[in-house]
Amino acid sequence: MSTDLPPIGLGTYSDDNREQWREHVRVALDAGYRHVDTAQGYDNETYVGQGLADADTPREDVLVATKVDTENLAPEDVIASTEASLDRLGIDRLDLLYVHWPVDTYDAAETLAAFDELVDRGLVERVGLSNFTPALLDEARDHLDAPVAAHQVECHPLCPQEELRAYADEHGHRLVAYSPLAKGEVFDVPAIRDVAERRDATPAQVSLAWLDANGVAAVPKASSAAHLRDNLAAPALDLTDEDIAKIDSIDREYRVIDPEWAPWNR
Repeated sequence: MSTDLPPIGLGTYSDDNREQWREHVRVALDAGYRHVDTAQGYDNETYVGQGLADADTPREDVLVATKVDTENLAPEDVIASTEASLDRLGIDRLDLLYVHWPVDTYDAAETLAAFDELVDRGLVERVGLSNFTPALLDEARDHLDAPVAAHQVECHPLCPQEELRAYADEHGHRLVAYSPLAKGEVFDVPAIRDVAERRDATPAQVSLAWLDANGVAAVPKASSAAHLRDNLAAPALDLTDEDIAKIDSIDREYRVIDPEWAPWNR
């Protein structure tokens, strides 16, 4: 598996019907996806693992990522819960393991020492962080022996994350966008619709292509095989400088995920 992340991966969060992810993962992998993103808190790792096993794609060709839940960030719980995630997923190594949120039981020194231990034991290939601020990223980098491979945050044209994109470029990790379509909010933005109509593409493809043009990987979820294929094809849409400038000029901000306890609200 490459040390970089594919531009489009499969996000697997849902409020209910966790069982659906067995079939969605299988279909996605057979369609060409090579990055599957889940989390302990999604309560679907077993079904994601079944989808991995059902697909014809060799395991070594797929980047599998999960995230340690906030209640499991004490060092002994990091180890035990990650071993449990591996069991549920039916694999012997995680390609990427994230701290899901730096809250609750998170302690930079102790939590990240446990992540380093998992890397040293060969259970985890790469360490990721999620929902961190620049200050928290600085602190994490001070404590980690392993390099930060990825930082996952909400990112889309209505939440462009310029500071965190610049931070990722400066420090050599990949920014990964969850909710990259803002739960459909991007579909009705006039600037995005205009670019989509001119380029014979969908608003979803334009938004994902905008992320790719800015060096951001994305993990959209999709409800149908057609949407899976459309999302996977988005990076082939070569946006012009004019297209990107039009999207960059959108004068609206919107976050899907914005709890009061989020690090950026404290």
